[in-house]
Amino acid sequence: MQTLPFLPLDLPFAAPLTKLAYQTFGQSKNVFGIAHREWSNRVRQIVDPPQQQKTSNIDDQMLAMLQARFDQLLETDWEDAQQGIYPTSLLFDNPWDEFFSFYPAVWLDAPKTWRRSNQRRYQEFSESIDTNGFPKYYLQNFHHQSDGYLSETSANLYDLQVELLFGGTADAMRRRVLAPIKQGLQRFNDILPQHTRMVDIACGTGRTLKMLRAAFPQASLHGTDLSPAYLRKANQLLSQNPGELPQLLQANAETLPYQDNQFHAVTSVFLFHELPAVVRQTIINECFRIAKPKGVFVLCDSVQVSDSPEMEAFMKNFPAVFHEPYYRHYSTDNLEERLQQAGFTDIHTEVHFMSKYWVAHKPA
Repeated sequence: MQTLPFLPLDLPFAAPLTKLAYQTFGQSKNVFGIAHREWSNRVRQIVDPPQQQKTSNIDDQMLAMLQARFDQLLETDWEDAQQGIYPTSLLFDNPWDEFFSFYPAVWLDAPKTWRRSNQRRYQEFSESIDTNGFPKYYLQNFHHQSDGYLSETSANLYDLQVELLFGGTADAMRRRVLAPIKQGLQRFNDILPQHTRMVDIACGTGRTLKMLRAAFPQASLHGTDLSPAYLRKANQLLSQNPGELPQLLQANAETLPYQDNQFHAVTSVFLFHELPAVVRQTIINECFRIAKPKGVFVLCDSVQVSDSPEMEAFMKNFPAVFHEPYYRHYSTDNLEERLQQAGFTDIHTEVHFMSKYWVAHKPA
């Protein structure tokens, strides 16, 4: 769904105006996210003041560095669209019109979130939620979110909450997986586009799959997630697109329901920081198993101390402010070594704003 118009780029003045519109929209979302956090902090001090937390101070120099990274992310996003990696229209495919319909629900849920945080109730679910059959590490109120990832309300609010957390850059960071996938697929230049198979592991509400469909309109797309509520939300989102619907399956990524050597490209976005260490390795092994020889695996998640030591204060604050029980270990985990252990080769990493990307290949 488009929330801003964009101009045909064959007009001589169109590209600069379209870029300006995109940058303005991106900056306005960032301002809104900052304002929301400020309002939320002030209201919480009145309603349910947080217990004292050990957090690091964020100085002006770090804020300036973050702004520079933010600006560079928008520039990279624009340049990838200009190079034809994905349609320029995808830059404006921001669901903020739907978000505003759910924004009041974020505030209605906030008092429960604050109370749960103060009382350290991290595994609390409504009586209507059936938690049987899910792994123990998954049954968490990540971000102190009501019902974790197992309710319709959670699925409706998730994308909005992530956008508010990242200042409107979540989709721009997700789109950074598209260029390395397109480059990796060049190893299969004898395969017709309609025969290309891709899978997104822990697809959530389907945002990454929607981007993959825009960049690879003829590919066969698949997605898995543990949450039936999030898969229903993903199906609702992806049904808005023309063309073939991605095939969605409820599945634990530790035992993926796919054959060996099935996919030309495998992606996973914002999953690994919410996994225990041993499960990270298990899922990487599974991604290796289902990837075709010469296939590409692109993993996107939070920055780490090794590549962004200047952001260590943010990385220490994140699990202290939000409930992220596995993040601290993740921030220093050597995922390149884990990828090599699974069998991947030709591994390189990239960093864009608050996210890090591992691009790995299965040997021929």
